[in-house]
Amino acid sequence: MGKPIVAKDHIRLAMIGWVDGNGHPYSWSAIFNGYDPEAMRRNCPYPGIPAYLDKEPKDTLRIQGANVTHIWTDDPEEAPKICEASLIPNAVTRPEDVIGHVDAVIIATDKGHEHVERARPFVEAGLPVFIDKPMVDNEADLVVFSEWVKQGKAILSSSCMRYGKEFIPYQLSVNNLGQLRYAGITMAKSWERYGIHAMESVYPIVGPGFVSVRNTGTSERNVVHMKHSGGFDVVAVVTKDLFGGFGLLQLVGTADYAFVPFRDTFYSFKMQLTSFIEYLRTGERPFPFEDTVELMKIIIAGIRSREQQGRKVYLSEIAPH
Repeated sequence: MGKPIVAKDHIRLAMIGWVDGNGHPYSWSAIFNGYDPEAMRRNCPYPGIPAYLDKEPKDTLRIQGANVTHIWTDDPEEAPKICEASLIPNAVTRPEDVIGHVDAVIIATDKGHEHVERARPFVEAGLPVFIDKPMVDNEADLVVFSEWVKQGKAILSSSCMRYGKEFIPYQLSVNNLGQLRYAGITMAKSWERYGIHAMESVYPIVGPGFVSVRNTGTSERNVVHMKHSGGFDVVAVVTKDLFGGFGLLQLVGTADYAFVPFRDTFYSFKMQLTSFIEYLRTGERPFPFEDTVELMKIIIAGIRSREQQGRKVYLSEIAPH
């Protein structure tokens, strides 16, 4: 057991940020606070969120021992709507206004190039920070976060796909497949924002050791071929409107195969957020920060390869070395 980062019975959280295409401030806050079903349906612009929240029994919905007490949104008009739906008592006018009133911060946005500046005031104030995926989408920002962690700052970032209950059996073992030779994963939206969903579905199964990345697609149709030192290939297809292919995982070995569709969004979000709370309580990371660094290098390499007409980009090219 490590030393707790937050040694309190009840942890106060701030939810920070609001960007297009991302409803986490609604859903993640509800997982801590509970929610008003009528206000959620009325206010939340993503109907999928109240749909999956409404399926959950109210007595098992929430993560116990932590609450979202403060929120800041880029568009000030959004904060009162989220407060009403997700039972958040305080909305602030500047993100740094939460400092001194909360024990930890969740940055609930998925544009990697914004995250250093979004996180900076809280990191510098000594607050632990959870950052939605991807942590970064460029080399310079990866170096900054790596330096902060080296200094002992409590920073955690992940995709919910790491916690998909459908994938967990294969994280424990793929020995029944023989020697793994190929993994394929499909995902919607953009490589910059959702490539990490694809990769964090695969990574806890295959582990570190990615060598190179080649993206022969376009910004709307990414086809990304990765080579792993374990002697197998991973191909991720991330296409703008591929909503029929959100998290379809294929694992193929020398003896057998598995096809595993991702289904339960709520479960993966709850486990993702629970892992952050456990990190705060124990001081023990749920997985090494080095894994996040390698994953970010894969995302960066995929962008770089696409911009350079499909050149094979080696992870060893990308800092920190």
